[in-house]
Amino acid sequence: QVQLVESGGGLVQPGGSLRLSCAASGSIFSINAMGWYRQAPGKQRELVAAITSGGSTNYADSVKGRFTISRDNAKNTVYLQMNSLKPEDTAVYYCNAVAGGKLRYDYWGQGTQVTVSS
Repeated sequence: QVQLVESGGGLVQPGGSLRLSCAASGSIFSINAMGWYRQAPGKQRELVAAITSGGSTNYADSVKGRFTISRDNAKNTVYLQMNSLKPEDTAVYYCNAVAGGKLRYDYWGQGTQVTVSS
């Protein structure tokens, strides 16, 4: 089992910045990749950014150039630095961890609310 706990969400003005953190615990040796998803009311959950165990990253087109995903292996923590925030970034952000090989397992954090509003 893997447990994920997000933090860092809140209310920010357009153009502002936030840094989300996701701390992993449990069977962290099994994690192959981690990422951030978000879900706004009435919309499906979408991948925002991901980082593999090898360090490669992937971003949604809507956040490229504004968001940066990173990890601190010593702290078993992944971060999402969000700059130049827009109202359309408003959503619940969820940390995700992918584990396993042939049989894939997905673990999710509880979610943290990000609201971008003036």
